Amino acid sequence: MPTPEFIVDLRRHIGHAPLWLIGSTAVILRDGRRGPEVLLVRRADSGEWAAVSGIVDPGEHPSVTARREAREEAGIVIAIERLVWTRVTNPIVYANKDRCQFLDHGFLARWVEGEATVNDEESLDVGWFPADALPTPRRRELDEMVRICLAEPGDVVFAL
Repeated sequence: MPTPEFIVDLRRHIGHAPLWLIGSTAVILRDGRRGPEVLLVRRADSGEWAAVSGIVDPGEHPSVTARREAREEAGIVIAIERLVWTRVTNPIVYANKDRCQFLDHGFLARWVEGEATVNDEESLDVGWFPADALPTPRRRELDEMVRICLAEPGDVVFAL
């Protein structure tokens, strides 16, 4: 579902005014033949490769969102290992003029089961890539997200 219903309802009242939203991103890893592999989705809205991400529903824990989005976007089951970052994204203006900004929670996650596949209309493609050979075009922050997860920092990173 591209836009959660609670946001559609809010937009009826506030129009295109900025929304402050909570986001969840999962850098999903598995062991590959040449080293760690990262699951990425190619976003339908931008054509860029990105980590699995989504909007946290009201009352939902961000780690639950990450697991839900992995199922919805890529058809896989993941295990959340830890929170690795929190960050405030730059403001976003969508083609329909809606504006928002996210407090994003980034999680290191491991693949558990399932064959990765395009599972909703938000993605054009999905694939596993060597962590040292990410595809293009990609989200500009993706390299740093993967680097942070592979380094497994001792504490939560508060910016990217």
